[in-house]
Amino acid sequence: MEVEGLKGKAAELAKSLIPEKLPVHVAVIMDGNGRWAKKRGLPRVKGHERGARTLRKVVELSAKLGIKYLTAFAFSKENWNRPREEIDFLMNLLRNYLKKEVKTLKKNGIRLKIAGDIEELPEDIQNLIRKAEGETSSGQRLELILAVNYGGRAEIVRAAKGMAGEGEFSVDAFRRHLYLPHVPDPDLLIRTSGEQRISNFLLWQMAYTELYFTPVLWPDFSEREYIKALLDYQRRERRFGRI
Repeated sequence: MEVEGLKGKAAELAKSLIPEKLPVHVAVIMDGNGRWAKKRGLPRVKGHERGARTLRKVVELSAKLGIKYLTAFAFSKENWNRPREEIDFLMNLLRNYLKKEVKTLKKNGIRLKIAGDIEELPEDIQNLIRKAEGETSSGQRLELILAVNYGGRAEIVRAAKGMAGEGEFSVDAFRRHLYLPHVPDPDLLIRTSGEQRISNFLLWQMAYTELYFTPVLWPDFSEREYIKALLDYQRRERRFGRI
């Protein structure tokens, strides 16, 4: 598969990608920003800065490859337990992303959606989210989903309450009350930094998701590393309980 703009080893690897075997929906746990910074004697926030650049590259490559959904775990409910300085930096990083990236996303046909309890975020960020979602709503090339103030268990409780209020108890009824019920379940989850757990991320949706763990820290997760994950995925046989 030829991919515009790719060079060197990434371009060579991409030639082995088979379009019809690529995942429709990729989910990413962007882990290792703090460790990346610590290894270099830098403040943790510098790792988050570099990680934001990595996300941009992954988004661009996903769009070029024809992947339809990309969900990135940006800020969990548990992240509120981090030092105040780091939380403030992450909130400002989100603000800047919502302000500066919308024009580029819109230009490239990328629709932005947020999954999570956004009502618990600062009011100005809530307003920026609504504006960004509205301005990119016509994008058809890729749906970029940022999981912000997200927790898988919280989403399940929320959906169960909604289903109970509706009075219908079924898998379909439950799905209707997820944050983004129109989004298909992830085909592939990528987690960087060597950790091998899903950390309360998309618990309902990942019943049949293929898992890919890499020791590479998120800021170092290059286009080549992303393609390696996709190549690993396309070699797997997905049976969904069938023989």
